Amino acid sequence: MDHITFLVAVVIVTALAFDFTNGFHDTANAMATSIATGALAPRTAVLISGVLNVVGAFLSTEVAKTISGGIVDDTLVTPGMIFAGLVGAILWNLLTWLVGLPSSSSHALFGGLIGAVWVGAGSQGVDFGKVVEKVLVPAVASPLVAGIAALLATYLAYRLTDRARKDSVTKGFRVGQIASASLVSLAHGTNDAQKTMGVITLTLISAGALGHDAGPPLWVIASAGLAIGLGTYLGGWRIIRTMGKGLTEIQSPQGFAAETASTTVILTSAHLGFALSTTQVASGSILGAGLGRRLAEVRWGVAGRMAVAWMITLPAAALVGGLAAAVVQNGGDLGTAVVALVGAALAAGIVAVSRRNPVHAHNVNDAHEVTLRSEPPAKVGTAA
Repeated sequence: MDHITFLVAVVIVTALAFDFTNGFHDTANAMATSIATGALAPRTAVLISGVLNVVGAFLSTEVAKTISGGIVDDTLVTPGMIFAGLVGAILWNLLTWLVGLPSSSSHALFGGLIGAVWVGAGSQGVDFGKVVEKVLVPAVASPLVAGIAALLATYLAYRLTDRARKDSVTKGFRVGQIASASLVSLAHGTNDAQKTMGVITLTLISAGALGHDAGPPLWVIASAGLAIGLGTYLGGWRIIRTMGKGLTEIQSPQGFAAETASTTVILTSAHLGFALSTTQVASGSILGAGLGRRLAEVRWGVAGRMAVAWMITLPAAALVGGLAAAVVQNGGDLGTAVVALVGAALAAGIVAVSRRNPVHAHNVNDAHEVTLRSEPPAKVGTAA
């Protein structure tokens, strides 16, 4: 325990704070479609998701090892760099939550770390080959694979039940959604909780508390799982509304197909150690499910805004992480304190702004967008 200095303790607490924001930011990945179709009540959905996120955290550590010993050189990383990267990731998570955009918490974390390590240790501190292999390639491939799988599954679901009574089909798929959404939650804990485990493990390695290439200790696994589970239970209602009502109007067969596709992709990638974005996988699945139902409306404007958020998440978080690392590196303890205070003030400001237009369990299924007038109103005194 001699290696656990005050700075290391601060980094661990900050990592768990990120894990908490990851939980409520990504609740929508598992439960948005089940809430939108009425398969699960909102509060019941987030409770089930929170518990299964904790369970999922104990199933694998392959992704954690990718973070702690893959994309950055753990021999060049310091706790100060990790702290700076986490600040960038947390602020981006909160900002995108405020506007209801399901951006990638994972890419926010990777971006923050890459920017901080690049500034703190130089370009040699980042393994860009691993970044491409383990982060960028899965970022492109995973939503496409999930979307195609969900499209085909949705098409088959409607074809196979074409002559059945609609109410029976709806009821049956709603029951199926309870299982499929639960599996997404389990998969999310297996994939996303590991990212915080990897960050804490990287911190302990950089401080000399763990050996090179060490895996996460049990207390790290447990604390990361509990943090993401608690965040999930609180529910990121703004993003749940966007994914459940914003992309397309989801029916229960589509919800089941989307959740099943997401689970398959996420669990496969976790087994292979790919630190992909569960948000992108779930969004791709929902979009594919929308395209798979005949006459379904897909809101491409919302999808476009999400795609833009995906593209800028990693570089935006890297920029904030790099700036924070520069302050920490040049300012020492005072610089660390300044970054912490500024980060806390910005986070508090974002939360305060969110209270002006609250989204919660009671209004999460309200209409996502207000219909805008397509033509300017006629001038007074002119003919209609």
